[in-house]
Amino acid sequence: MKRSPSCRLLVVALLLVCSVAFNARGAEKTVIRFGHFPNITHVQALVAHSLSRQGKGWFEQRLGPDVEIQWFTYNAGPSAMEAIFARSIDLTYVGPGPALNAYSKAKGTEIRIISGAANGGAALVVQPDENLKTPADFKGKKIATPQLGNTQDISCRAWLISGGLNITQFGGDAQVLPTQNPDQLSLFQAKKVDAVWTVEPWVSRLESEAGGKVLVEEPDTATTVLVSSVAFLQDHRDLAKKIVQAHRELTEWIAKNPEEAQKLANAELLAETRNAMSPELIAHAWKRIVFTSDMPNKEVEAFVANSLKSGFMKAAPDLSRLFETP
Repeated sequence: MKRSPSCRLLVVALLLVCSVAFNARGAEKTVIRFGHFPNITHVQALVAHSLSRQGKGWFEQRLGPDVEIQWFTYNAGPSAMEAIFARSIDLTYVGPGPALNAYSKAKGTEIRIISGAANGGAALVVQPDENLKTPADFKGKKIATPQLGNTQDISCRAWLISGGLNITQFGGDAQVLPTQNPDQLSLFQAKKVDAVWTVEPWVSRLESEAGGKVLVEEPDTATTVLVSSVAFLQDHRDLAKKIVQAHRELTEWIAKNPEEAQKLANAELLAETRNAMSPELIAHAWKRIVFTSDMPNKEVEAFVANSLKSGFMKAAPDLSRLFETP
């Protein structure tokens, strides 16, 4: 059904009203919308989001009273990238795979990676009673990944292809099944999938709750980066600079205060997923992750190779504009 011009104008007006916030003096605030996933590999966002709930916002304190931070959660990277394209969010923590694909899709006009966030924390977990050791062993098997085209999905497909299997986006010698993280666990427990390629804390949950065995880890692979829309960088470069600095300081604080950071991250995961996780599980997952604010140039180049191999890219994009420090 087509909307009338007056109806469309009303919708636009309502959206504008909803995006406006005011400070204590009654002046209009700048609203910055952050995205992230309920994963331990997004710990900077989990900690900052938890502090925002408590009125002690990490970014808010460093950006000043004229700024309001709003948080939005996504299951996987492609969804967050669509939100960037739709101007629903300004920045997001996301895997480098979807960031790279979105950059390529938009021919370099929409997004920039402005900082690294986490390396490692992703793994291929297999059923304990199946003799799965090499890519060739997965012929005819089912492997769950978080979402079609997300970082782990691309890594999984590239690994299988490197082992000689024919893998297409919808079939081939093995089935790669995009599945939301909570559903991966239940399917694995019911033995409806033979393996899962995912991120923490789901790797540790598959181990502890379903007896899964880790077959492949990616300790040196960039798992999470901080991405900004080009529009936000153009309109709010000074704020973007402060955000990168605040992100760097937060990463350093997390490294120095792991126990407190784990408590905040766990509290945020509970708020977002309604599932409590034991401190032992969080601590176990923590050991697989390296939190960083370094630019992941080399790691993203490796993802280009994986994306080409798995068919998500037809040609290597020009990366000269992908990385930008405000």
